[in-house]
Amino acid sequence: MATSCAHLCLQCRSLLCSKKVASTWQYYTQVRRSIRVTRVPTQILDGSSIVKGSYKTNLAKQMQKHQVFCYSDLAAKHLATGAKVNKEVEETSCADVVAFKSPLLPIRDAVLESQVSLDLDAAPELSALEVISNEEAVHISLPSALPPGSISLQDYVDHSETLSKLVQIGVNLWKIEQRPNVGSMLLRLNFNTDVAPRLLFLKEIGVEDARFGCIITKNPFILTESLENLQSRVNYLKSKKFSSETVASMVSRSPYLLNFSVKRLDNRLGFYQQQLKLSDSNTRNIVARLPRLLCGSLEPVKENLKVCEMELGFKENEIQHIVIAVPKVLTADKRKLTKIFDFLHNIMKLPHNLIAKYPQVFNCKYLCIRERHMFLEYLGKAQYDPAVPNYISLDRLVLLPDEPFCNELALATLEDFYLFQKTL
Repeated sequence: MATSCAHLCLQCRSLLCSKKVASTWQYYTQVRRSIRVTRVPTQILDGSSIVKGSYKTNLAKQMQKHQVFCYSDLAAKHLATGAKVNKEVEETSCADVVAFKSPLLPIRDAVLESQVSLDLDAAPELSALEVISNEEAVHISLPSALPPGSISLQDYVDHSETLSKLVQIGVNLWKIEQRPNVGSMLLRLNFNTDVAPRLLFLKEIGVEDARFGCIITKNPFILTESLENLQSRVNYLKSKKFSSETVASMVSRSPYLLNFSVKRLDNRLGFYQQQLKLSDSNTRNIVARLPRLLCGSLEPVKENLKVCEMELGFKENEIQHIVIAVPKVLTADKRKLTKIFDFLHNIMKLPHNLIAKYPQVFNCKYLCIRERHMFLEYLGKAQYDPAVPNYISLDRLVLLPDEPFCNELALATLEDFYLFQKTL
C-alpha cells in the first residue's frame, strides 16, 4: 500500500507542473501587475479639491471593479482547470492502483471497485462423505503423527503402536524413560518387525507370557539383539547341560543373560568352577539358582571370597559348602557378612564348623538374630551346642516365624516376645 501511495504522489506532482497550470499561473501574475499599475496616483494640474476628491473616488471604484473582474475571470479559469486536472488524476490513479499489485502484499490489499461484492453464504459446504480425486487427496496436509518433543513416553503411547502394545503386555514405561536414550530407542522400533519376533522367541524357549513385561522393563535392549545371537546363547547353555526349563527360568530371573556373548558366558562358568573348585553339576546348580552371577561384575565376588577366607577365617571346604548352600553369599554386602559372623561367633559363641553347617543364617536380618538370641538368653534357653540337652538348632532359630519360635523354642507367648522387644 505504501508503494501505491508513493506512485500517486509522483503522478500528482507531474500533473501540477503541466503546461495548463503553468499558463494559469502566468495569467494570474499579469493581472496582479496590472492592478499595481492602476494603483499609481494621478496628479491633477488644475481643479478644485472637490473635483480632485471626486476624481479619486471614481478612479478607485473603477479600479475595484477591474480587480473584481480580473479575479473572477482568473478564478473561473483556475477552477475549470483544477476540475479537469482532478478528473485526470482520479482516472489515472484508479487505473494505476487497480493495475498495480505488490508481490509482498496479499491480494486483499488491492483497491478494487465498489461493485465487487462477497457472498460468504454462497460458498459450497464440504461433506465428510464427499468423494475426492487422487490429486486432492495427495495435497491434504495431516498433522504430525508424533508430538515434537516430550519428557515422558506417556505422550507418545496413543501415537505409537509399539509403545501401546508394550504397555498391554505389562511393560513399565515410567521405569524405562528414566534411563538415557532408551525412550527414543523404543520409538524407533517397529512392533511387527522388531518386537514381535523377540517375544515369540522368548515364548519358544519356555518363558511365560506373564514375564514378558518384566523382562523388557529390566532389559529393553533385548529388543535390539539379533535373533541369531539370542539363539546361539540359548544353544550354548543347553550344550552345558542346562535343561530347557532351567534356561527359561534363568532368562526370566536375569533378563540380561542373553545380552552377553557366548565367550563371556563360558568365561564366567569357568571362573566359578576353578575358583571354588566345584564340579560341573555344582557349578550349574549355583548358576541356575543365582543366574545374575553370569551377568554381574566379578569384583564383588572376589572380594567376598577373600573376606570369608581372611577376615572370617573359614576354610576352603567350608567356603565351598557355604556357597553351594547359599549362593547369595558371593554377591552379599561384605559388611553384613562381617556383622552377622561377629555376633554368631563372638556373642553366641558358635564355632566355624557350626556356622558353616547352617549357612542360611547369612540370609537373615541381623536384628532378627539379635532379638531372638537375647530373648532366649533372658529365658535361660540359649543353648546351641548339639552335645548339650535342650539344644536349639541354628537354622530353626533364624527360619521359624515369630509364633512357632515362641511356642516351640522359647516356650513363651507371642505377647511376651513383643513386650521384650520393647525393652531393647
